[in-house]
Amino acid sequence: MARKAGRKRYTSAEKQNILRTAAKEGLTGAQVQKRFGIAQLTFYRWRGPVRGPKARLAGTSGGGAVASADSIRSEVRAGIQRVLPGVIREEVASYLATILGRAPGRRRGRKPGPKPGRRAKKK
Repeated sequence: MARKAGRKRYTSAEKQNILRTAAKEGLTGAQVQKRFGIAQLTFYRWRGPVRGPKARLAGTSGGGAVASADSIRSEVRAGIQRVLPGVIREEVASYLATILGRAPGRRRGRKPGPKPGRRAKKK
């Protein structure tokens, strides 16, 4: 099968050199395209794994933003775990009050006082 003209395969060393230069000089995708002649999409595709989960473990670029997102996520999760039981309790009580036709927490049965048909004792 014939290859398209002008298409080049880059070795992993060439990719790493381009990525390292782009990171060091803070180049954008358009600047990398002009300087090295690769498509912007190709550059971002190569850069993706460099900024992925393995990069977080190695402590490479992007780690500060990831740590911030992780701390925000854990704070939100803790807040939800703190508030959720109360919300569920209120919703269940409201639902039961709706279907049973009474205020939540009130006991069913007769009203307090002497039993019907009996007189209160006189002293």
